Amino acid sequence: MQINRLFEIVYILLDKKRVTADYLAKRFEVSVRTIYRDIETLSSAGIPVYMTKGKGGGISLLPDFVFNKAVLTEGEKEEILTSLKTFNAVNLSETDSALKKLGSMLGEANTDWIEVDFSSWGNSKDERENFGLLKCAILSKKIVAFLYAGSNGIQSDRKVEPLKLCFKGGAWYLYGFCKARSDFRFFKLRRMKGLKITNETFTKNFAGQVFTGENMFHAERITIKLKVMPEMSFRVFEEFDKYEKIEDGSFIVERDFPKGEWLFYYIATFGEFCEVLEPNEVRVQIKDRLQRMIKLY
Repeated sequence: MQINRLFEIVYILLDKKRVTADYLAKRFEVSVRTIYRDIETLSSAGIPVYMTKGKGGGISLLPDFVFNKAVLTEGEKEEILTSLKTFNAVNLSETDSALKKLGSMLGEANTDWIEVDFSSWGNSKDERENFGLLKCAILSKKIVAFLYAGSNGIQSDRKVEPLKLCFKGGAWYLYGFCKARSDFRFFKLRRMKGLKITNETFTKNFAGQVFTGENMFHAERITIKLKVMPEMSFRVFEEFDKYEKIEDGSFIVERDFPKGEWLFYYIATFGEFCEVLEPNEVRVQIKDRLQRMIKLY
């Protein structure tokens, strides 16, 4: 289609600065006369494209040209590039390519103020590859298969209808319909091994599922009161909205947490600088865990 060719001609000129009509004709498999007509169309539309003859001549854009005549405001251009740069934190090469193209077209809006990296400190190559495969599977509506390590330490083969990729609590998750469990589940990308896209397709069916920030990671919750020592004050400031500082410099914090195995590991990250005050059942569980750990040493 001509509109697609016109758009790409502008991008080529932004990228290569100057090209010949012969180059564009071969690129788009059209005649040189058609390219000349395209240039006239662009010029009449207000795009400052011009042609020079002789050695070193060709088709060019004015040096300072960007899409200033686009409907987007400068603020909107910057928001688009900033959003894309943030998403580029998953380190996908195609996103980086799109960022460079849009940056060129929109005049390189100022996005140097933000830098985001969702990858872990360790080797994140497998996670990046899984992200790319799952993206393709979701868009093509194909079932994925993988070996998954559950929180109980048991590995099992899974087949899943992938619906969404979600980022929560510093980790990427796949949300989809697990064929083995006949239910919607979350799967942590770091626990997936041998991920493959199968030839089986599925019809996207959310079965009444409503996806919002509040229920995407729905789980039974429990209110826990902690006493956090001064040595971990920075954690209090970072992780708790409300806190009370007491006479010895410690902090009393109270917050709802999702129930689950992960809760013990979270509390353990405070080391000896945190005490569970309430509820008593969690205190007992923590004490039991610590006693079992002591036996190992």
